[in-house]
Amino acid sequence: MIAALAVYGLGVLIALWRTDASWPIRIAIALVWPIGPLAFVVTVSILIAASLIAFPTFGAVVAVAAGLAWWVLR
Repeated sequence: MIAALAVYGLGVLIALWRTDASWPIRIAIALVWPIGPLAFVVTVSILIAASLIAFPTFGAVVAVAAGLAWWVLR
């Protein structure tokens, strides 16, 4: 938890220092900056899930890999 808070605090400081905007906008950006990486992770997860349906070969490879991983790691 300390590491996560340190990364968040560092992001806040960088956003306050490097953002070219007025102070209210700088503070708003500094407080909500983790939304960007979170949105990236959600978007990529949705695209991968959709690709399993849109490209059946890729879906079959992922299913086989998941089955093998389950079998080896259980």
